[in-house]
Amino acid sequence: MKKISTISFLDIESLPLLLKDFLAQKVPGFGEQIFNAENIKNQFATKGKSFTPEKRKVLSSVLKEQHTDSELSEKQKHNLSLLAEENAFTVTTGHQLNLFTGPVFFVYKILQTIKLADYLNQNFPEQKTVPIFWMATEDHDFEEINHFKTRNNYYETHAKSGGAVGRILVEDDAFISEFEKEFKDSVFGTELILLLKKAYKKGNTLAEATRILVQELFADYGVLILDGDDARLKKEMQPVFKNELLHQELIESTTETVEYLSEHYGKVQVNPRDINLFYLSETRNRIDFEKGKFKIVDTDLSFSEKEILKELENHPEKFSPNALMRPVYQEMILPNIAYVGGNAEIMYWLELKNYFKKIQLPFPVLIPRNSMLFLTEKTLEKAEKLSLEIPDFFKNFAVVTKDILLENNEILTQLDLNEKNLQTHFEELATAAEQTEKTFGNLVKAEKTRQLKSFDRMKKRLLRAEKIKQTEKIERLENLFLTIHPGKIWQERTLNFSVFYADLGHEWLHNCYEGINVQKSELSIFTI
Repeated sequence: MKKISTISFLDIESLPLLLKDFLAQKVPGFGEQIFNAENIKNQFATKGKSFTPEKRKVLSSVLKEQHTDSELSEKQKHNLSLLAEENAFTVTTGHQLNLFTGPVFFVYKILQTIKLADYLNQNFPEQKTVPIFWMATEDHDFEEINHFKTRNNYYETHAKSGGAVGRILVEDDAFISEFEKEFKDSVFGTELILLLKKAYKKGNTLAEATRILVQELFADYGVLILDGDDARLKKEMQPVFKNELLHQELIESTTETVEYLSEHYGKVQVNPRDINLFYLSETRNRIDFEKGKFKIVDTDLSFSEKEILKELENHPEKFSPNALMRPVYQEMILPNIAYVGGNAEIMYWLELKNYFKKIQLPFPVLIPRNSMLFLTEKTLEKAEKLSLEIPDFFKNFAVVTKDILLENNEILTQLDLNEKNLQTHFEELATAAEQTEKTFGNLVKAEKTRQLKSFDRMKKRLLRAEKIKQTEKIERLENLFLTIHPGKIWQERTLNFSVFYADLGHEWLHNCYEGINVQKSELSIFTI
């Protein structure tokens, strides 16, 4: 396994413009959220002033208790003790509780967060930085997380859903025996099978399963695992939740930013609601305010103002933040200075800066999760034979294919030459036409447009003819594209980590860690 090249996010066509403009500091008001030494230094100072000893005490207590049943590495024990100190801070990433981690980028974002913490500890030794993995245990969309894919199979589990997914018990484990068939002969297949069986033992919750996975894979790196579905942590959010119920300040304070982002970049990632909270019981349901009552959507439950405030006071654990409120919750309970997130996450975090300011909560540095791509030497050789480089596979592949099929095409050369000559002749004629009657000039322009369109039609017909003539080459191009992008989706968003771990084990994790450059937002390409 060897890292052979990188592609900057700024050079990848398919990535969202908003993300690239954020990285290029073209989005007004977010210069302090870019990852650099000055911004990190300011974050240490700002968060150090705002994060109280009382919050630190609660956090330390909860984390120690949540790790009680885990066999901790020495680095984890050290990090747990560090968090009790006033000069200790966190860098965080979070993710859904995908079955067996789901797509492999789950692994990449945790490794990047770990390496970020290591980088900050080296460069800011007076502060101590601890990596945190936030488990999204309160999500309720089980169908989003109940499956994973390998190169050859699709695995899924079934359970009653609708409530917080972290509380769902493992009952259907049929996928484990199927997984065993696929990986039993791999070098590290037995290790993967045992890990799967340990995590998804019947009776475990999905939160427990995910904790086991992250612990087994990353304990030696010192990462700590946090479950926000905890009454003690929710208690710290009571003032914010109360304010959200009574005054709906999140939607009001984000309106200007949402309008700006919508105008310049299209529909925003997540639209704020009037009340950005769920009510958590056996199910997880939105809270709406209608006709003087707080109604729990899709249930018969409703509360008066007095009743819901009493419920919040007595049972804060029953109130669950939605996608936009969750970052607020995270930053309220952690001494956090930076968040590592996927493209969609970063884009909806950007909506929130004014709300953070409104409630006087420091807004962290935002770091897009880096990407990785693993290719065999054989795949690289095939690309080279077709005169393709890896960056070509991250462009509009229809355009790339067209350029290959029409490369050195004599007819296309003649068409381009004649089209250029025609444009020149019409420009000369248009100049002369300007000296005569206006309608004649309009006729010249219309005729120019008509004749140039005929060249477009001829080029399209030429491409169609070449596709028929070069069927074999097109098939090779398409197969190669699908090898690099399984299912026409980035590899990291499709394949499970087991595909790579099966042959290389922990060495693969280590090489991924080594290959991450936390100072750059980029796609790294490796050979395996």
